[in-house]
Amino acid sequence: MSRHQRKGLTLVELLVVLAILVVILGLIGPRVLGSQNKADIQKTKIDIGNMSAALKTFAVDNKGFPTTEDGLNVLMERPADEQSLPNWDGPYLDAEALPRDPWGNEYRYVYPPEHGKRDFPNIWSPGKDKQDSTDDDIANWTTSGEDGESATSSSE
Repeated sequence: MSRHQRKGLTLVELLVVLAILVVILGLIGPRVLGSQNKADIQKTKIDIGNMSAALKTFAVDNKGFPTTEDGLNVLMERPADEQSLPNWDGPYLDAEALPRDPWGNEYRYVYPPEHGKRDFPNIWSPGKDKQDSTDDDIANWTTSGEDGESATSSSE
């Protein structure tokens, strides 16, 4: 008398398990993806806030903000022309390198500012679509022209 033992799943059982997984992912997938987008936006706002704080320290040491040409790199590395910033005391960010936004974009920097009402550098991320001046940009000024200490987004 030989007993036949089953090892593994039949094709029908495998298809049923797959169908159940697809239904479950269909129900929770959008929530997970929505949470990731919110987390990416929040991380971008934190990065912009950290760079804003670093720029304030830089401005105290150097009696002004870096120009657009100097950019954010001057927060990490002393300029080649050391005479231009003799009081440079960086790096001003606690990082190995300048951060990139969660979508892989370099943060944009302009000074003197082109947006907002205060004399503070404009810093922004082009957002998920990687295009400047679109609704998903995240910046340290608002579209209404008001300024805030923390980054704002025209769409969340």
